[in-house]
Order: sequence, then structure tokens, then C-alpha cells
Amino acid sequence: MADKPTFEANLTQLETIVNQLEQGDVPLEQALDQFQKGVALSKQLQTTLEGAEKTLTKMMDENGSEVPFEQPQASDSNE
Repeated sequence: MADKPTFEANLTQLETIVNQLEQGDVPLEQALDQFQKGVALSKQLQTTLEGAEKTLTKMMDENGSEVPFEQPQASDSNE
């Protein structure tokens, strides 16, 4: 089973595709293929970022339950 590409590898591949398309010297069929690959990579990257955001915005409380990371704290409101 092949390893899943890392976020960074997908981002690098997307940047390469964008650079090739910006140069404008890619044949139409290849440009369409590259564009479709770029859209798919973009969706994968967005999904990865959303998953990371959900993970990073939660923490575990003392009972082992997930709770939102940013909770309003009464001690912080010294206005």
C-alpha cells in the first residue's frame, strides 16, 4: 500500500501546477488535466486544514473529554 502524500508534498505539487499554468505554454489538453489535478489537490489540502483546525481548537479536560480550546475565562475580563 502506497503512503499517502504529506500536506507539504501536495502543496508543492499544487504550486508546480499553478506555475506551469501561469507560464501559459502548456498544451490545452495538458492544461485541462493539470487544472483538474490542481482542483483535486486544493480540495485535499482544504480538508486537511479543516481537520487540523478542528484538532487544534479542542483540548482534553480533566475527565478526558474534548472541550473547545478557547473558552471565555472570567479572570481575563479586567476591562
